[in-house]
Amino acid sequence: MSNLFCRARLIALLLLVPILSAQELPRSQPPLWAAKPDVAAFESMENDRLAAAQSAIDQIVAVKGPRTIDNTLAPYDEATRQLNAAAYFSSLMQQVHPDAAFRDHATAMTTKVSSAQTALSLNQSVYRALTALDVSKVDPATRYYVQRQLLEFRLAGVDKDDATREKLRKLQDQLTEDLSMFDRNISDDPRSVEVSVAELDGLPQDYIDNHKPGADGKIHITTNYPDLFPVLDFAKSDGLRRSLWEAWNSRAYPKNHDVLMDMMRTRYQIATLLGYSSWADYNAADKMMGNGANIAKFIEQLNAASRPMAEREFTMLLAEKKKTNPEASEIIGYESFRLSELVRRSQYDFDSQSVRPYLPYNQVKQGIMDTVATLFHVSFRREHDAPAWDASVETWDTIENAKMIGRFYLDMHPRPGKYSHAQMAPVLDGIRGKQLPEAILVCNFPEPTATDPGLMDYGDAVTFFHEFGHLMHHLLGGQQQWAGISGISMEADFVEAPSQMLEEWMHSPQVLATFAHHYKTGEPIPAELVARMNRASAFGRAGSVALQNALSAISYDIYKDKPENVNLDVVAPADFRHYTLLTPLPADAHMYASFTHLGGYSSAYYTYMWDKVIAEDFFQQFDHNNLLAGDTPMRYRRQVLEPGGSVSANDLVKNFLGRPQNTDAFQRWMGKEFETASQPKPSSGQ
Repeated sequence: MSNLFCRARLIALLLLVPILSAQELPRSQPPLWAAKPDVAAFESMENDRLAAAQSAIDQIVAVKGPRTIDNTLAPYDEATRQLNAAAYFSSLMQQVHPDAAFRDHATAMTTKVSSAQTALSLNQSVYRALTALDVSKVDPATRYYVQRQLLEFRLAGVDKDDATREKLRKLQDQLTEDLSMFDRNISDDPRSVEVSVAELDGLPQDYIDNHKPGADGKIHITTNYPDLFPVLDFAKSDGLRRSLWEAWNSRAYPKNHDVLMDMMRTRYQIATLLGYSSWADYNAADKMMGNGANIAKFIEQLNAASRPMAEREFTMLLAEKKKTNPEASEIIGYESFRLSELVRRSQYDFDSQSVRPYLPYNQVKQGIMDTVATLFHVSFRREHDAPAWDASVETWDTIENAKMIGRFYLDMHPRPGKYSHAQMAPVLDGIRGKQLPEAILVCNFPEPTATDPGLMDYGDAVTFFHEFGHLMHHLLGGQQQWAGISGISMEADFVEAPSQMLEEWMHSPQVLATFAHHYKTGEPIPAELVARMNRASAFGRAGSVALQNALSAISYDIYKDKPENVNLDVVAPADFRHYTLLTPLPADAHMYASFTHLGGYSSAYYTYMWDKVIAEDFFQQFDHNNLLAGDTPMRYRRQVLEPGGSVSANDLVKNFLGRPQNTDAFQRWMGKEFETASQPKPSSGQ
């Protein structure tokens, strides 16, 4: 089957050659960094967008006579388009620009743009204008857009008195400043530890080769992802793993303790001014979850579902630890990485390092693009001469039927002051016939060099595909009539489902064989190795769910109550102890300081597990013998990705599944390790 797949893929690629060569870039939409702006030019570009947004708002207010789609919704959407573009650009520069002074200006501009967005959300004249629209005879997407925007206006407090709205405006401005500072404190505080050569024992050879001693004979290991996770997984030195874990969880502490407390107080004031008992209740009001009580209920349901299997996994981890420490009775959080790796070796005959030679960065990148191109019937072309804020950034076009439908940027490797996690960020909202959607991946994967292929851990490759899933959701959903329903603009607790579903493609031997080739020999990854990897990777799923559930609980617990009743250094370790079977270190109590999602997701970190349930349900609809075959991939594209925010997320789910989601597939996914392990093995000699 793999030969047929490769042959079909080759024919498809050959057929695309004339399409790619015939397509020209639209002259009206240059790449993001085409102007190569300095600080002054950047601020001028941003201010121009703010002025354009205000002009559109003035146009709405100036209308005399009946309200129509053309004289009211169209200029409102134009204001939305301009404000979104300004916000995307400033927040991105805050995260990725190499110059700290530029990042400072971008942070200030983010606050300014957010203030304009807040002012619009509290503008009663605009609200009344949208309320006066007759949408009974418009298309369903436009009707849904107007109804959704009216809800968001009310949640912003537009219908409150002047004094309350002014107070809300000031609180929103303060929240924006705190959010920017929270993220900047993390980005600007990379930690490192000093180690000797001997302490690198157990790590991959390419890792050791890339970490040479300095003049003082010491090696510096940072908390950047390419440094951190190989140490946690493979280093034999417990001291190294512990010290690096403590450094990781101490980033931005103590600065972000005060910043987070300020955010909590500000959000609580916003929620109570709007009639909600807590930020968690308020924040859930426009999401699939609906209210805070449902969040708490979901966390407890997940705890009940995962606990029995997590206990079985814990028993296996503890047995592994007792091989070298017979008196052991607990597992400290950071130990779980290394112990899981050892269990996979001893119980599942799988060494994670055995996969890394098949995953050099450039091959993974190309393989992910090829897979997505086949899955969704698009192609990609790089703009080689496009300038960017850093030499490593790449610019790519997305093409369908000889037509460019979007652009994206790849900023994929660590550097000082850069956002330290992995994410997709929108750059421009797509508007059919007016503006192409653009987006960016900001990641921290190993950077290949002339002497180093940049071998990736399997988990890194999965993360890459996950973030690329977000990217395609934004681009394919960015062909709407309106900016306000373009891309990933549905309920915020649905956004992880499509990208989590795509992770499953990285378990397919058929898919992996197309790009996972040994960096020295060119040999495709053996199907037998993938089978062992898949079986081994099923180990630890329940424990992982329990950990995610603990993080969801932390996210909820710090926002469900009055801030003065919350002790951050108590909540974090208490939730870890309650929802996982791991023992936290003292440094784990401060993990909230670098838990970036407590800013953006706030009380909604449950989204990852909520959407994992949906993702596994989605995945069951595909042909598991050939994930790229049949009409399901394009049906999924049409029914889930392309609608963007033009319908509710609940309808997206029902339209694709034919029913609401359930947990059946998720339960099978979580318990697959024991289902596989319980099957009888042939005895030796038979």
